[in-house]
Amino acid sequence: AERVTGDDGKEYYIVNGQKTWTTLGQHADWGFFLVRTDPNAKPQAGISFLLIDMKSPGISVRRITTLEGGHEVNDVFLDNVKVPVENRVFHENQGWTCAKALLAHERSGIAGVARSKRGLERLRQMASTELADAGGALIQDPFFRRKVAELEIDLTALEFTELRTLAGESSGKGPGPESSILKIKGTEIQQRLQELALEAAGHYGAPFLGEAGHNSGIGPRHSLGLAGDYFNGRKTSIYGGSNEIQRNIISKMVLGL
Repeated sequence: AERVTGDDGKEYYIVNGQKTWTTLGQHADWGFFLVRTDPNAKPQAGISFLLIDMKSPGISVRRITTLEGGHEVNDVFLDNVKVPVENRVFHENQGWTCAKALLAHERSGIAGVARSKRGLERLRQMASTELADAGGALIQDPFFRRKVAELEIDLTALEFTELRTLAGESSGKGPGPESSILKIKGTEIQQRLQELALEAAGHYGAPFLGEAGHNSGIGPRHSLGLAGDYFNGRKTSIYGGSNEIQRNIISKMVLGL
């Protein structure tokens, strides 16, 4: 972004660039962008945090259709977008400081403990009606029961870790590297839930025809959309900073490696 003085005497940034995987960008009235305002600074410096009106001239939003056939994410293009300097959050060239704080809170939220607890209950209900190969309810199958039990143990441990993190925040201590632990385990649990749901539904969970697959009426109601959920859920271990990056953060900030 280049800083200029407009004909009205006010200061503006002229922003050019592209942001991909912008979640729900097609509905946004405003967006926040991290833009480079000092090209000579090291990579994590020289970045400013700008609030930009998504209706500004020069902004275009292009749909990205994801594996399950949905429109959740987008490409956003900025072509000579004029942004008032007063729309900057915090100091110029120090936007990464804001971004790191936001990411720590985002990663804590990505853990999704409450959502996974609901998913686990739904999985149990499915397994109580689906039949195992040997007969009887799938939830009575010892191998499947073990998978569910292991998942519940991990989810309970994650919940207590999240509660400790929240307790620290309430006492004025912001989330630190523990947010990376929450993000890793939370997304792994979410993906394991999706995998077990597909396993429980068996062949009824396999058909997938995009949007038509959600309304095809094949199999019991709880099997509809499971394949789409599985495909869409592959992204959870990538967004908010990939899980590999989170392990690097933990090794540096916790283990000192």
